[in-house]
Amino acid sequence: MSLNKKVAVVGGINMDIAGFPYGQLIPGDSNPGRTKLSSGGVGRNIAENVALLGNHVEMYSVVGDDIYGKSLLDETSLSGVDMTRVKVIPEASTGTYMAVLDEKMDMHVAISSMDIYGFLDRDYILKNQKEISTSEIVAFDTNLSRDNLQFAANLFKDRKLFLDTVSSEKAKIARDIIGLFHTIKPNRLEAQILTGIRIENEHDLMESAELLHGKGVTNVCISLGSDGVFFSSSNEKGIVKIPDVRIKNATGAGDAFQAGLIHGELNGMSLLESSKFASAMAAMAMDSESTINKSITIDKVLNLSKKMEVRKL
Repeated sequence: MSLNKKVAVVGGINMDIAGFPYGQLIPGDSNPGRTKLSSGGVGRNIAENVALLGNHVEMYSVVGDDIYGKSLLDETSLSGVDMTRVKVIPEASTGTYMAVLDEKMDMHVAISSMDIYGFLDRDYILKNQKEISTSEIVAFDTNLSRDNLQFAANLFKDRKLFLDTVSSEKAKIARDIIGLFHTIKPNRLEAQILTGIRIENEHDLMESAELLHGKGVTNVCISLGSDGVFFSSSNEKGIVKIPDVRIKNATGAGDAFQAGLIHGELNGMSLLESSKFASAMAAMAMDSESTINKSITIDKVLNLSKKMEVRKL
């Protein structure tokens, strides 16, 4: 574990509301099923997963002065994340993410209410600059506005910066500054936004990675859904695939993967090792109905990582 090394996560905190249908999802109709509330937000999810692995993590974000905000602060703190610098905004509502899953337990549609992140601004970042600067890794998600993300990334460019692009629309926010980031984890569509290259085969993956490396990105991981994850560094390229797992909820898998990459970097893993570890994290996340699998431990993840299928390119 890396208790002497610190990670700062700057990004979203929100309440996840997930709807699970009992049978096949029928669009445009009222579907019998059940709902579940759980703590979420890409940045918060990453921070909690990193903390569950025993690492020192500080969260930088904003919540409303409401029941959701208090619950998120309390629960995330219990997992070991330092939440003391999260700002409570009395005049705003805590962010919410409402997802409807299909019969395969994958997301069918979602609505995100994230207006509060307008308060995750330059003044807040500057107020916390000194503390964030002492972190070995600073991880961002694209819940920050374009201007605020660019400002923060330039401010901390001497740190190892990790980026989660969140969605294809939000990936546009980071396109012009992508070279400032040490490690990025887009999916196929988000990578296309970042590079302008349509990804249809392995050659396209390699070309996309080379373009991103040329801009300054050290590690590139591109999620391919059920086909696994493509990883690329200066001396390692390949695809890691998770063996078949029973999916209970896929919504937290990407955040768990990013946390695995952060843990790997903190502990001196190669990108191949980190990608296997991160894939095991994602597999464990999908084995939980909640966004976060609270039973994650380093030993469990390491044991599962040995079962990952790897094809070097």
